[in-house]
Amino acid sequence: MSARILVVDDIATNIHLLEARLRAEYYEVASASSGPAAIRLAEEWAPDVILLDVMMPGMDGYEVCRRLKAQKQTGHIPVVMITALTDQSERIRGLEAGADDFLSKPVDHATLFARLRALLRTKQVLDAFHIRSESTGDLGMSGGLRALSSMIGTRALIVTEDREESRFLEEALAEDGVVCFVATDRGAAWNALMSGEFELAVLSLSFDAGDGLRFASRLRAQSGTRDLPVLLVADPAQRQLVLRGFDLGANDHVLRPVDRNELRARARNQIRRKLYQDRLREDLQRTLEAAVTDSLTGLRNRLYASRHLEAMLRSGGASVLLLDVDHFKRVNDTFGHAGGDVVLREVAQRLRSNLRSSDIVARYGGEEFLVIMASRSPADVANVAERLRLAVGEEPVWLPSGPVRVTISIGGASGGDSILLDDLLASADEALYRAKAAGRNRLEIARSGTGAAA
Repeated sequence: MSARILVVDDIATNIHLLEARLRAEYYEVASASSGPAAIRLAEEWAPDVILLDVMMPGMDGYEVCRRLKAQKQTGHIPVVMITALTDQSERIRGLEAGADDFLSKPVDHATLFARLRALLRTKQVLDAFHIRSESTGDLGMSGGLRALSSMIGTRALIVTEDREESRFLEEALAEDGVVCFVATDRGAAWNALMSGEFELAVLSLSFDAGDGLRFASRLRAQSGTRDLPVLLVADPAQRQLVLRGFDLGANDHVLRPVDRNELRARARNQIRRKLYQDRLREDLQRTLEAAVTDSLTGLRNRLYASRHLEAMLRSGGASVLLLDVDHFKRVNDTFGHAGGDVVLREVAQRLRSNLRSSDIVARYGGEEFLVIMASRSPADVANVAERLRLAVGEEPVWLPSGPVRVTISIGGASGGDSILLDDLLASADEALYRAKAAGRNRLEIARSGTGAAA
């Protein structure tokens, strides 16, 4: 599906002209003629970019932008403000309201489409995280990007050969608490990027004999710097280089002579977006972690264990130990479910503390645990199982009502890459059944031909 563009202007002729140009470039276009209508349409239609006129009766573009950026639902949508106003203070006012760029009428279409392509790339990254993550509100992000207001302690890399310019840029960004590192050549810049994390790269197009665009392109090609916002600093005569820079991955630009407040506003917007994206990524990681973690014991869960074991079998084989807490129903009946939970958490901790870092222990269900090992040596399997049995059973588990002795029964099995996961686990389960039948608190290994350790 083509990208969706929302055009907001109170003059119908302006809307029709922009709509025609955008549709000629295969964008899907909708329009609104007032601020309230634009906000409603943004909420309902979910555009990818909003082109917003400044001078409108009632609610002007600045207020529309502020309201859009303040909402979780619309805060991440890029906004390009378009106006006939030429005063620099109006541009800064728009950027401070949260606009991602500020274009003057009559709109230069080459510039407009270059900016759209750059903004859409950033939006697509955020959309990918939004699709996979549903809990951003839990992170205090209900206000969207604008909720991430503090720049204090964020880091910017300034890359320029001009020492006077670097001092100006550093002093301006420092007013917002941004910590700057200055590099005067590509080698120093790359070393800095490899040794620390940054929220912004400010890149002079004059640096290294005009080779700045190659550096920007390299940033996008490397996984570690692919999401780092790039703010170009250019001369007015370098317009074509700036447009090329957008297509190579630059996010924004500022023209010389650099206005201090415009630089700060553009840098703040880019840093906020980077912080927002980082928070989404962290949230996704936590969501993925929760999906494979048992909430009671903190161990990996059955889903993770099954997938991990499948991968190990495909790569050459594995051994498993299926462990069951003996007489656990009696524990629950005597001490209640709260007492049973204490026992399960303590057993989990003892198992985890007595395994090698290469081994995996998971809660497999109820009072059952599964240990997965790469080694298929019968001696290794038996030694690990005995160590775990003793770790659980030698010392009592202390409950509020006093100590309770806990033991485990263990069934072990091993298999190469020809054995199916279900067959290997069935062999371990059969061995566990024999361990329980033989009196519990013991180990049994699967019989030869049924996933035996060999």
